[in-house]
Amino acid sequence: MFAAERRQLILEMVRANGAVSLRELARVVQTSEVTVRRDVRALEAEGLLDRRHGGAVLPGGFTRESGFPQKSHLATAEKTAIADLAAGLVEEGEAIVVGAGTTTQELARRLARVPGLTVVTNSLLVAQALAHANRVEVVMTGGTLRGSNYALVGSGAEQSLQGLRVSKAFLSGSGLTAERGLSTSNMLSASVDRALVQAAAEVVVLADHTKLGTDTMFQTVPTDVITRLVTDEPPGHDDRAATELQALADQGVQIAVAGAGGNELPTARQRAPLPGPRRGTPGAGLRGVLGEQPAGAERGRVADLRRR
Repeated sequence: MFAAERRQLILEMVRANGAVSLRELARVVQTSEVTVRRDVRALEAEGLLDRRHGGAVLPGGFTRESGFPQKSHLATAEKTAIADLAAGLVEEGEAIVVGAGTTTQELARRLARVPGLTVVTNSLLVAQALAHANRVEVVMTGGTLRGSNYALVGSGAEQSLQGLRVSKAFLSGSGLTAERGLSTSNMLSASVDRALVQAAAEVVVLADHTKLGTDTMFQTVPTDVITRLVTDEPPGHDDRAATELQALADQGVQIAVAGAGGNELPTARQRAPLPGPRRGTPGAGLRGVLGEQPAGAERGRVADLRRR
């Protein structure tokens, strides 16, 4: 495929989806991420799109929200790994809330195997994934159906959550930064997500690396309210995503990284000062957060996420 054809296809994908990861672009155009990154830089120089932390978005600063058909085909491997790791945080017999999103839908499919679970959700997709699960009770909020993501929103949804108290809330969104926390592009969705947060003792955010450093219009969960982030391991060249992870850890967010042996990154309160590049220094990468990692079998040891 010639460069002009490749770049046109990249541009069409970004226009259709709003935001696309470099991994997904490389898969579709059947080339390397290095080549795609070069194409994205060229398109950005022409003002046709913007680069964002391991991906490309429509120009203009804040990304617009993609519909479910587009989202369901983005970062599928990353979402699967995140859902696998997040499912280990749920205990038998717990009561939790699960928000709308393609990553939370993946989580719901795994929660179907947890007996005695009660799941409160405003997502038709989450409810569908759990509809035939044995010994899992699903409680739907009220509200008005928002067709683009199959979620119930509005005052009916928010009122149905009043007085509710559960152990954990699992939420996704359109962007995550250390400065503003989790955000989304739709005001109604943001309002319901805030109501879900109010019902939970702990807040767990599920966000793949392409959302790290991305800021969208409506804040849903401030950083100081997020208990834990479950994400995937950023590519080695994505220093900005790694820096964002370190900044989140510095603010006390517990971070579990799928694809890194299930390791949790220590927060600023849990770790001693590390030598080498300081916070925010380009090139610090994950090593600046994790420190030196043990070799061999020790590297693959999965942290016990339930001890905390």
